[in-house]
Amino acid sequence: MKVGQISIFLENKSGRLAEVTETLAKAGVNIRALSLADTADFGILRLIVDDTDKARQAMKDSGFTVSKTDVVALEVPDKPGGLSGILATLDKAAINVEYMYAFVQHSGANAIIIFRFDDPDKAARVLKDAGVRVLEPDEVYKL
Repeated sequence: MKVGQISIFLENKSGRLAEVTETLAKAGVNIRALSLADTADFGILRLIVDDTDKARQAMKDSGFTVSKTDVVALEVPDKPGGLSGILATLDKAAINVEYMYAFVQHSGANAIIIFRFDDPDKAARVLKDAGVRVLEPDEVYKL
């Protein structure tokens, strides 16, 4: 149920993001989803890739600061209120969402939302019990 995500710390300067994508490309790693948050001095690039361990090692070998965290991927109806119901379920169970990001593969189909929870195991269990489809890691890596 938990999906491996890598986080890369980047100086906020021209070309650093291109270096990351070039490093991953040379290592034969495919990006499945990403999120980039920045401040004036640095950014955090969060990535779901098809081979987390290979990506992590390639980034370390290239001198980047990289860490691995566990996230949960959910399938959410791509319609008004799709996310609202999931967030209400989490709120009712007192589960904190640290951050999230989403993508849609096909308009009108289900969206995929990547969540970082303070307790990912509890969150996945509560959501499954509520009928939410929690994706298995291999499903996400092969998207």
